[in-house]
Amino acid sequence: MNNHQPDHCCGVCSTQTRPFLNVGGRDYWRCDSCMATFLDPAHWLSPEMEHARYLEHHNDLTDTGYRKFLSKLAGPLLEKLAPDRDGLDYGCGPGPALAQMLNEAGHRVSIFDPFFFPDKALLDKKYDFITCTETIEHFHRPAEEFDRLCRMLNPGGWLAIMTCFQTDDTRFSTWHYNRDLTHVVFYRETTLRLVANILGLSCEIPAKDITLMQKPLDQ
Repeated sequence: MNNHQPDHCCGVCSTQTRPFLNVGGRDYWRCDSCMATFLDPAHWLSPEMEHARYLEHHNDLTDTGYRKFLSKLAGPLLEKLAPDRDGLDYGCGPGPALAQMLNEAGHRVSIFDPFFFPDKALLDKKYDFITCTETIEHFHRPAEEFDRLCRMLNPGGWLAIMTCFQTDDTRFSTWHYNRDLTHVVFYRETTLRLVANILGLSCEIPAKDITLMQKPLDQ
C-alpha cells in the first residue's frame, strides 16, 4: 500500500486532481470527477509508523459498544446473505470483531490484514461476501484494491464497506477523520457509486457511511 500516485492522478478514477487544502502543513488533493480527496503522498506515514498507529486501536472483540458500531454494517449485510456463506474480512486490524459477529450468525469468515493477518493465500480465493470496515480510507492505490476485491467475489457476491463519508468541504480542516494520518483518501457517497459503476457492480447506501455493492450473477 505504499506506492506514490504519479502526477497526482486520482487513485480512484485516474483523473488529474487539483490542489484542495493545506491542513496542519499537509496538502490534500481533490478529484472533480469522482469527488475523492487525497492526502499528498509526501505526507504518508512509513509502514513502521502506520503499524504503530494501528497498534493503538483498541478493538476488543467483547466490547458491546464496538460490536454495536460494527452492526451498522453487519445488519444490512446479513439481510442480503443466504445462510452458510463464505466471507473475508479484508483489513480487519488486530481485533477482527466483525468476522466473529458474522461467524456467530452462521457464516464462515476468513480474516486478512497486511499488518496483522498477512496470509496472501486468502487473496487467491473466491468469496460470497467481503467486508471492509474502516479500511478503504487507508488504501494508497484504491483502484487496484477495489479491482482486487471485485475479482475475489463470486457471482452474486457482496462487497460491504464502512467508511466515514466526506460531506462538507467547509468542515474538512477540522474534521476528525483527517486527523488520523493513516487515512489517506476520503470518499463521498458519489465516489463509491462511481467505484461500483467502474467495477460493474450494483450499489446501495442503506445507511450513512455504509455501502453495499453486489457483483452480477453473470459476471
